Amino acid sequence: MSPIVIGIIVAVVVLGGVAALVLKGGSSKNWDSVEGGASAELLPSPSAAKPAAKAAPKAEPAPASGLFSRLVDGLARTKGRMIGGLDELFGGKKIDEDLWQKLEELLITSDVGVRTATSLLDEMKAAAAKEELEDPARLRQILADRVRELLVANAGSMAQPESGPLIIMVVGVNGAGKTTTIGKLASRHVTAGRKVVIAAGDTFRAAAIDQVVVWGKRSGAEVVRHEEGSDPAAVAHDAVTAGVARGADVVICDTAGRLHSQTDLMRELQKVHRVIGKVHDGAPHEVLLVLDSTNGQNAIAQAREFSNAVGVTGIALTKLDGTARGGVILGIADELDIPVKLIGIGEGVDDLRDFEPEAFVDALFSAGDVGRGQNSADAAALDAEAGIA
Repeated sequence: MSPIVIGIIVAVVVLGGVAALVLKGGSSKNWDSVEGGASAELLPSPSAAKPAAKAAPKAEPAPASGLFSRLVDGLARTKGRMIGGLDELFGGKKIDEDLWQKLEELLITSDVGVRTATSLLDEMKAAAAKEELEDPARLRQILADRVRELLVANAGSMAQPESGPLIIMVVGVNGAGKTTTIGKLASRHVTAGRKVVIAAGDTFRAAAIDQVVVWGKRSGAEVVRHEEGSDPAAVAHDAVTAGVARGADVVICDTAGRLHSQTDLMRELQKVHRVIGKVHDGAPHEVLLVLDSTNGQNAIAQAREFSNAVGVTGIALTKLDGTARGGVILGIADELDIPVKLIGIGEGVDDLRDFEPEAFVDALFSAGDVGRGQNSADAAALDAEAGIA
């Protein structure tokens, strides 16, 4: 073998050894700290300059569109069922027992309730027999007319201040939207040029007092508060006293949310009612029950028990979206002698509306719309702009 070939072979061997040492040293430099206990997550992979990107979270399916697509999530079981079901039923060729049975099932599963559904069916059958109907399409208008009559007969409006402050006591279970309804109601009166005092009487729920204070800032109302855990009746007493002394036009008393099925808690609510009456003769002038429309038939049971305890004079139905399509309102109107006065359609200060039966029926049976309010993000953005914490 010639000296030249031998020299080439030696050079290749030497270069290969040097390369092996370099690679070994580089690998040791990367991983020695891991063996010593350092966090592996903070170290770059020896095989890549950048960590692998995390897989994107699986996208949630878009909500289905339709006549009920703007309902709040709690009314999802009603979405598309009542109106879509009516279109299917009344689009048939004949009126028979099968149609009546399916209509009954549709009304009950749309939160109308058994008693109200039975009443509506009896009246529709009587009308169909009187007119000797054969075309099911006519039944749709008969149902719409009956619903309109039912709601018009059981609607009402909030009392207004006359001589001395108007005292409003607000009741309801936890989570119904009681405190936010109070804030929106205060805003309505302040916008009308009235002086408003709010009693932060929900003294047991965590951060409830602070929530009332925030709503007071949003609406421009004064807030009377005690320490957390104080007697709600004492807060109501001081707020009404302050309202009278300061020449307030409206005093709104929040109360601790409570289950309607717990006797002791309902007795405490009666105590608050009595104390308000002792401070100001004839008060409270309005006892407003806040009901969550997503509670279905349980809302009717709540209304019955609260009314028995403190004499509810009106209902505010919350968590309805812009079309105000909630079947439970039919059961409330039919079974209880308590007018529905207000509906809540969003999270903004102005998203408390008077209940208008005609608009409701138009929204329920046609393409009508009673408006849509802000979501919580919109309301939070407005708070930030106004410097409200």
